[in-house]
Amino acid sequence: MNEKSRQGLGLRPQGFRARAAWGLCLAIGVAALTAALSSQGPSAASKVDEVFAKYSASTPGCAVGVATNGTPVLAKGFGMADLEHDVTIGPDTIFEAGSVSKQFTAAAVMLLARDGKLSLDDQVRKYVPELPEYPPPPSEKSVGSGVALPKPPAAQAGGGGGLTIRHMLNHTSGLRDWGSVASIGGWPRTTRAYTHAHVLEIVARQHSLNFTPGTRWSYSNTGFNLAAMIVERVSGQTFQAFTQARLFQPLGMSHTSWRDDYTRVVKGRAIAYSERSGFHTNMPFENVFGNGGLLTTVGDLLKWNEHFDAPPEGDAPMVAEQQKAGHFNDGRAHGYGLGLFVGSYKGLREISHSGSTAGYQAFLTRFPDQRVSVAVLCNVSTAQATQYAHSVADVYLGDRVKSPAATPTHTLTSAEMERFAGMWKSDVTELPVTIGRDNDGLFTNRTIRLQAESPTRLLTGEGAHIDLDARGFRHTDAYGTVEEYSRVQPASYTDDQLARFTGTFVSDEAETTLTAVIENHALVLKRRPDTTIALTPLYMGAFNADHGLGTVVFRMDGSGRASELSVIQDRVWDLRFRKLEVRSQK
Repeated sequence: MNEKSRQGLGLRPQGFRARAAWGLCLAIGVAALTAALSSQGPSAASKVDEVFAKYSASTPGCAVGVATNGTPVLAKGFGMADLEHDVTIGPDTIFEAGSVSKQFTAAAVMLLARDGKLSLDDQVRKYVPELPEYPPPPSEKSVGSGVALPKPPAAQAGGGGGLTIRHMLNHTSGLRDWGSVASIGGWPRTTRAYTHAHVLEIVARQHSLNFTPGTRWSYSNTGFNLAAMIVERVSGQTFQAFTQARLFQPLGMSHTSWRDDYTRVVKGRAIAYSERSGFHTNMPFENVFGNGGLLTTVGDLLKWNEHFDAPPEGDAPMVAEQQKAGHFNDGRAHGYGLGLFVGSYKGLREISHSGSTAGYQAFLTRFPDQRVSVAVLCNVSTAQATQYAHSVADVYLGDRVKSPAATPTHTLTSAEMERFAGMWKSDVTELPVTIGRDNDGLFTNRTIRLQAESPTRLLTGEGAHIDLDARGFRHTDAYGTVEEYSRVQPASYTDDQLARFTGTFVSDEAETTLTAVIENHALVLKRRPDTTIALTPLYMGAFNADHGLGTVVFRMDGSGRASELSVIQDRVWDLRFRKLEVRSQK
């Protein structure tokens, strides 16, 4: 790489000085922000107040920041940062931003690529040799569930040699989410003080990926933890030091750091809470970062967003690449860039990311064509940060907001609705989806209304739809990714039929054992030390498991008894437990 192509974000001393000066220009004080808000008129201020009206001196709350045309026009707090000590939330209150952090991790890796020290298309094992060599996907197809069944392709898909850094940064890696695996084992995040050593240990134990890298999309924190490790291994610096020197300081983000030591005292940080019969502290205590862990303010996040809209000299190609929607191996686009969602809101192009860690909720969004940015950071788990940010954006976008998604063009008859209603199973993940029917029409996930475009097509969102055919239906998202579903019938069992699923099942990948037993005419799973997981029948061989375990599918042998079970979640598609054989005593 020649020297000219390496100029830009943090690559030369001149770049540092230019960015530092630019950051100082954005460091507007609270008084100036208040004056800027007044120039927007009282209606804007009162409308924003209405969005956060539920937060008061007796509740946690949120901070919100807005910038228009590169200038901050609002920074305000609502509610309390610390209920025990009566500390209010202000514009400079520090929150944890959850997965909003991912775009910073991606940018750090991209800087090393600009330095010529790595390529986004390098194999991950070049830098993280602890990862196993995953087997290639098998040729056989899944033929169903609840019957004799080979291991589904999704579970065995691998090709570890094809896993690149880029795959990790746009969630097409197929890597199982380490936190989900830990939760299956009975130790979800926030119940243990996890470190990156734990992450590596969990990832190294996995025998397979969710899918062949680059063929599908599945959100995974694992890739961003590995990316942070790669930054440290390649740069020779801690992730904290590297990002401070190359990102935060040049941009004037003086309130931003990483929660790389959860015991560190952070002045001005809001305590996080959950709400259940009153408020209870709910802080993340883990030394895992890169996937999340960014400690920041709404003002600092607006400075970060501005660098996308007005990149310093030489940085435009890099920031453009980060915001570009990624592609699958076959060339199809998907809706995720490098640490950023690339989509639309009410007809307007939107670059955004949400975040959630313990009791913190966050959303950072930018409408590049209208030059409007909104940051919302909250310290209570019930906060709807995404909804709040969009409501605030509506105030500042005004009449530039376009019409919402297309209206229905067909009224379904009762017979046509009946063809859609019922339970369906993904042919890829085996996760079930139920389309319900009531007096108002069709719905799914209890609240999402489905509108008809024709007797065989339902609209499921902006640019997404379901197409019904004789075999099942195909769901196509806004980017053209297709997932096929087959109709399945709800299952019910007698005690004798449930007995076919009983036994003890073990997984070295999750480092735990699940014992299936019958209690009060229902199947349950027992997990150490004292957890009983209720199983509710779904379709034949499949059950919904409580305690956040997900969907459990039993795999039957030739005798009609369970020989394996799979735990399936959104981020772990098929984690196998093998049945322990009971040896008779002589």
